[in-house]
Amino acid sequence: MKLAVPDMISNSYFPAIAAIELGFFKEEGLDVELELIFPVDKTYAALRDGSIDFVAGSAHSALAAFPEWQGVKLLCAQAQGMYWFLVMHKDFGATRGDLNAVKGRRIGAAPWVEMGLRRLLIEGGIDLARDKVNIAPVPGAVGATVNFGLMAAKALEERTIDGFWANGMGTEVAVQRGVGTVVLDVRRGDGPKPCFNYTMASLAAADSLLDRAPETAGAAVRAMAKTHAALKADVSLATKIGRKVFPAMEAELIAGLIQRDLPYFQTGISREFVAGMNQFARDIGILKGDPAYEQIVVTEGRV
Repeated sequence: MKLAVPDMISNSYFPAIAAIELGFFKEEGLDVELELIFPVDKTYAALRDGSIDFVAGSAHSALAAFPEWQGVKLLCAQAQGMYWFLVMHKDFGATRGDLNAVKGRRIGAAPWVEMGLRRLLIEGGIDLARDKVNIAPVPGAVGATVNFGLMAAKALEERTIDGFWANGMGTEVAVQRGVGTVVLDVRRGDGPKPCFNYTMASLAAADSLLDRAPETAGAAVRAMAKTHAALKADVSLATKIGRKVFPAMEAELIAGLIQRDLPYFQTGISREFVAGMNQFARDIGILKGDPAYEQIVVTEGRV
């Protein structure tokens, strides 16, 4: 079986990577290989087309390939809450929580990821056109094997963008290199209140797989729960995994990032989250209806 992530050198989807590397999928009877497919809409397209079996990515982005949630289910959370950071170049002197920092600036963001930033800024009173906020892909971030967060940090350092909206690894690299200032960390309370539930890092599978092999859902959820427990018990496992799959610098950073994320490591997907995600999806025009929780999330009977 194949599990794809849209960004590999990252803390965002690390629980899924760790579930493979620590052998928990195998313990549950699933022989899973890891693949990188960027950006996330292409990751979900691969799921729709049957070339992969699981997506470990942003939950709302399933709508890129499965309109109105037809044909796909979220199995569980990798971690709770929207997990991207807004980082601006340090020369601008931006302060934490100040949305005005984006006015007149070029912000790099990946396809479908950028939707969260756009809606957040609108909720926060920013008029993207009036305030001349240019949110666009990072120059050079093309191809299926891009690690977006690292590309964004590099682009910020080279001044081809003024800021970026990306994962914790890209954020940490930019901060450690002395080029970035964190303006928003949504997971830890920054930004308008509704934005926490815009999306989450989830694990998803197509209905076709779940119909063919219904035991797969429960096995995957148990593997993820074991992974959370293992990392909570010994976060240094993250470094060991990082040294196998990450470049040297990022391998030494990953345990610190995972330590910070541990409070959000819960597999459950609440009805409150789904309601918030659906509202976000309708607000940005990628969802028309109001699909029921049971249409979106694998329920207890199948786990």
